[in-house]
Amino acid sequence: MSLDGKFLAGADGPFLRQKVKDLIDAGTQCLVIDFSDVPYIDSTGLGFLAGTREAAETSHVSLTLAALNEHVLKVLDSVKLTPFFVIAKDVPAAVAKLKRAANAGGAPKAAKARKAKTQGEDDSGDSETLVSRG
Repeated sequence: MSLDGKFLAGADGPFLRQKVKDLIDAGTQCLVIDFSDVPYIDSTGLGFLAGTREAAETSHVSLTLAALNEHVLKVLDSVKLTPFFVIAKDVPAAVAKLKRAANAGGAPKAAKARKAKTQGEDDSGDSETLVSRG
């Protein structure tokens, strides 16, 4: 799922929540949310992310956030949400994390993935079509 533009209060939240629900209901097992075109996020976006994480966890769907810019990452850090998400530097790195986790027999763990990222883990890898563009 690729987001575009500022993530602000309004119609974005309910639309995106429904899109995620539809993807999960359709049997999606791995969901990458691409933030490369999102310059700003507010409380609506944070609520969407928290709800998406909960829905993914309940449905046993692997969720990875990709390409968060400094502002978005700072907002997540400031409200202490960062440890609850698997975060990758870009979409190919997110797909690589999901592939590694699948090969290891499980979903990537947020705290473990965050620790590996801060320790300089190489996230390069082959990409496959696991990303749903919204």
